[in-house]
Amino acid sequence: MPKTHAMMAVWVIWLAGIGAAGQFAKVSVTFDHMGHLYPDAGARLGFALSILGMAGILLGVIAGMLVTQIGLRRTLVGGLVLSAVVSFVQAQGLSFDTFLISRVIEGLAHLAIVVSAPTVIAKVAPPERRAFSLTLWGTFFGVAFALFAWAGRPLVAAYGVHTLFLAHAIWMAGSVLAVVALRLPDDQTGLWEPFRVKSVLRRHLDIYRSPFRNAAAAGWLFYTFCFVSLLTLLPPYIPEQWRTFTVGAMPFMSMVTSMTLGVWMLRFWSTVQVIQCGFLVSAGAALLLMVLPGQPLVCLFLAGALGLIQGASFALVPDLNDTVSARADANGVFAQAGNLGNTLGTPVLLAVVAVSGYGGMMVVIAGLLLAGAAVHALLKRARAGSAGI
Repeated sequence: MPKTHAMMAVWVIWLAGIGAAGQFAKVSVTFDHMGHLYPDAGARLGFALSILGMAGILLGVIAGMLVTQIGLRRTLVGGLVLSAVVSFVQAQGLSFDTFLISRVIEGLAHLAIVVSAPTVIAKVAPPERRAFSLTLWGTFFGVAFALFAWAGRPLVAAYGVHTLFLAHAIWMAGSVLAVVALRLPDDQTGLWEPFRVKSVLRRHLDIYRSPFRNAAAAGWLFYTFCFVSLLTLLPPYIPEQWRTFTVGAMPFMSMVTSMTLGVWMLRFWSTVQVIQCGFLVSAGAALLLMVLPGQPLVCLFLAGALGLIQGASFALVPDLNDTVSARADANGVFAQAGNLGNTLGTPVLLAVVAVSGYGGMMVVIAGLLLAGAAVHALLKRARAGSAGI
């Protein structure tokens, strides 16, 4: 694929990824309006957001197995089509129970996109632009939340939640047309492996045991556990006059660091070293926040350090895995780890706050970030003594 066309493909897939992250953002950033839309849902309203991640937790590895059998392009386009259809149906107005069912289906579409898209990017990006391309992909979640907060909330305030769902459907439909126009390679193996329980469990075990295929996911679990919960639980401790600015700037700071300092560091350091640096500096910032609770500059510094982990983690997958099949497996368990961290992080740290307060929360976060650096050190040692799995 010509270099110019290849980079165009990277940007198009990134824009499609923003739409995929929008599956979370469209409910998360308008959660207060969702309560008005479904006033009788009560405590069940939380499932409107969390149920989307269940597909990733349960089926992440299976999705990686399916990608190379169905084909990269087919999986990506199929996920985009399904996402567009589901958002369009949601825009028509559904009962809450039916809406939850639609969110389960949407979770499958999300999984198909986030497993296939980075695998495609790693394949089509020019070698000298691969680190940049995958670091760009790593920003899709933060960009989506910023976009939906800045543009989505005013749209909902003016025209209602269903209008946002319709806008999301249009975005995903446009992504379908753009991706199809790229004529991407498909990489279908043509070999269909029957999905028996024993073979699926064996595949899970093989991936979890491989220090090559599970490396990015192992660190990503610690990152997602901390990042989303920090954005959720830190705001009450930030001075009120700086709170809105700081919370909005933290994801942006993470993206900027990832695309600038992170890309520059990857020219001189290994991907694992950049990730470990991000974990270690983030842990130091978390401990500093224990001494200076909610200090805005330290919050932004912490977010910037976390950005080093964000971009380099996606770049690590093709660094350690040469084949499309291995990369799909790695991205499958990557999605699984990310959804697990996003799901567990906030409730676990809320429990920590209830027991030991703000200081206890920051100590636990610092410990988890140090553990992320340590896991990468252990996996690096395991790779040095292994021929690969």
